[in-house]
Amino acid sequence: MKKFLTAAIAATLAMSSLGVASAAEAQSRGGYEQRQDHRDDHRGDRRDDRNDRRDYRQDSRDDRREYRDDRREYRQDQRAYGRWQQSQRRYNAGRYQAPRGYQTRQWSYGQQMPAYYRSNQYVVSNYGQYGLRAPPRGYHYVRSGNDVVLAAVAGGLITAVIAGLFN
Repeated sequence: MKKFLTAAIAATLAMSSLGVASAAEAQSRGGYEQRQDHRDDHRGDRRDDRNDRRDYRQDSRDDRREYRDDRREYRQDQRAYGRWQQSQRRYNAGRYQAPRGYQTRQWSYGQQMPAYYRSNQYVVSNYGQYGLRAPPRGYHYVRSGNDVVLAAVAGGLITAVIAGLFN
């Protein structure tokens, strides 16, 4: 009986030690799983950051592309002004008087208008009334005789001539 009792106590101790080991093992596994979850969370955060940066770069690319397209359209609009055009309709804008020392003459693309023509007396500011499109930025319409010239505001360089617009 002593042997049986000793064996039972030994078995109980063995089972309890296994239980303790498995509990400790479960705790250590839980810690491992928690650390692993924590790492996965950080990895997810890094992935989110990378995706955000990619989205930002894509947005920047799209903005640059749109800006390029806008510039291209603007340049095409500027080229739409023919260098020399015959007016389809004639308008009555009153009597024309050339600047002192100048005579009415035929202007052409690439020439430079004198500074006298850049005064308000010769600039056509109500271009819509005469069937003209809005001039590009930095340009204005100037009347010279019966013609209208599209010239640069700063230097007077002629980019287009519309002949016979006025009576």
